[in-house]
Order: sequence, then structure tokens, then C-alpha cells
Amino acid sequence: MTPAETILWDELRANKLGVHFRRQQVIQGFIVDFYCHKSALVIEVDGDIHDLQKEEDERREKVLSALGLKIIRFRNDEVMMNLSTVMGKVKEMISL
Repeated sequence: MTPAETILWDELRANKLGVHFRRQQVIQGFIVDFYCHKSALVIEVDGDIHDLQKEEDERREKVLSALGLKIIRFRNDEVMMNLSTVMGKVKEMISL
């Protein structure tokens, strides 16, 4: 895991938000960073490489969305510098 993923995982693990998250979950052949089955939520943490693979990310999101999953993306720097805002958005997505 990247440093940003490690920081976010520390906030998601052990049912701290009242739901169970898995990391590096395989869904339809894609490996997603974090997944909560109960909330049908995928969380992706993107580094600079994602600037070069926007089409691939869009294709992944289309497949995952078609399965009824909600996808939320954060950039590494968002997690590192604004963790409380990131967690607020995650909590909001869990409750939808």
C-alpha cells in the first residue's frame, strides 16, 4: 500500500465506521483499494499515475457502477493533508 492508502486503511479497518471494509478486493477482475460490501462502496486512492490512465479508470468505474457499486476517489494528497474531510465524505457515502 502507498503511504496514503496506509493512513486511510488505519481509519477504515476494524469496523471503526460501523461497517466492514476490505482492502485490495477483487471485483469483476479489478482490484479496488477498499471495499465495503454492506454499503456497496468502493474507495480508490489515486496517485499521479491515474492522470495518465483516465480512460482506464472511467472504464473500471462504468463496470463497477453497473454492478450497483458507489465509487469515491481521493487523491493521495487529499488523504495526506485533509484526512478529516476525506473521512467525512466516506461517512456520507456509507449512509447513502
